[in-house]
Amino acid sequence: MLTVFGSTALDTIRTPTKILRNVLGGAATFAGISASFFVNTGLIAVIGSDFPKKYYQILEKYLDLKGVTIENGKTFRYDGSYDKTLSTRTTNKTELNVLGSFRPTVPEQYRNSKFVYLANNDPEQNTRIIKEFDNVKFSMCDTIEYWISTKRNSVIKMIGSVDAVVINDEEAKLLTKEHNLIKCAKKMMTWGSKYVIIKKGEHGSLLFYDDVIFPSVAFSLEDIVDPTGAGDSFAGAMIGYLASKNNTSLSEIKKAAIYGNVMGSFAVEKYGIGGLTTVTKAEIQKRIKKYESMIEF
Repeated sequence: MLTVFGSTALDTIRTPTKILRNVLGGAATFAGISASFFVNTGLIAVIGSDFPKKYYQILEKYLDLKGVTIENGKTFRYDGSYDKTLSTRTTNKTELNVLGSFRPTVPEQYRNSKFVYLANNDPEQNTRIIKEFDNVKFSMCDTIEYWISTKRNSVIKMIGSVDAVVINDEEAKLLTKEHNLIKCAKKMMTWGSKYVIIKKGEHGSLLFYDDVIFPSVAFSLEDIVDPTGAGDSFAGAMIGYLASKNNTSLSEIKKAAIYGNVMGSFAVEKYGIGGLTTVTKAEIQKRIKKYESMIEF
């Protein structure tokens, strides 16, 4: 089993062609649904009393929700705008709401999870909750600019408590205070993480382990409508694939990065979580085969 801990949100997303208000989002939402195509996935998250029933039903379709807490108050909200290229996002507003006071616990049924993903969340909570699992084989975390800017030392401590960290290129530079991605990765590995995966958006990702650098290109798409959640979908697919194989060898982690890129490509083709909730396992495998043919030479 895989357990995903992180944020479930109501997002307002502004693209050049469309504005989406109060749609289902959050790092754990995208990561969990993406992972669920490969392995049974439990979600630990908090939502407010304003969380729409229809969104709860979507989560329920893909995820085990024993770890979801409903508290009086408003659900975590995020408001962001994309430029005309869809490659740059500006955060307009972040409202932690019930997430700010959430004190998570791991349900008894989740404690034996061998695979744990700590999606974008308070790094102090992430570092604490990983200790509540009894038999972790592989753990992975993510972080964003908000936590790097407000709790940098806690982010560094969190990275030292997991096997792998997933982070985008700009945030890697901000966190490590380095300008070269190889130097960024090496510094993060000195903090304790064995693997560093740096996301590069439309350019794919870089996997670092010891002296190994494994680049994987993004799946080429003609039309991208909403990049929100692409990185979370990437990470969820990565650890979901590894959990399905119960194997964390370097060769499998490389394959997992490929699956991550493919699931990220589905996420960006529709608004919100629509790219993940409409895809089928057959379509995923078809795209994997197409990806493999793209990189053969």
